[in-house]
Amino acid sequence: MFDLTPFRKRKELAESLFNPDLVKDLFSGDLLSEMAMSIRADIKENNNEYIVEAELPGVNKDEIVVEFKEDVLTISAQKQKVIDEEKENYVRRERKRGKLSRSFYVQNIHSEGITADYKDGVLIIVLPKIKESPSDSHRIEIK
Repeated sequence: MFDLTPFRKRKELAESLFNPDLVKDLFSGDLLSEMAMSIRADIKENNNEYIVEAELPGVNKDEIVVEFKEDVLTISAQKQKVIDEEKENYVRRERKRGKLSRSFYVQNIHSEGITADYKDGVLIIVLPKIKESPSDSHRIEIK
């Protein structure tokens, strides 16, 4: 089973929507900055595995960490500062930097067989399913 609901700081996001400076934040672009910094992912399933394709544009391979612990797959990355802002005359900065993270709850995964590949800003994670063992249950005839 793959739970598509990510673990996020929902309380902080909800609080930001009731911010008294809502109009100012809306026009400055800060209101949705947390959502803009999230990792977008597509998840596919076949008989043998789940495949997660996560977008991480502008992130170097060595800035990405993928962990699987207690049935939770976590993808995190740290976008590093690229340009010295003090020496540039920016009118607006829309490219974000900082920590990105996304977690998914997933069961029945062979953790030793998980693989990850990163190319052209897309991280592909293959999570092999554990083959189901024959059930030990059976119907009992009542006499």
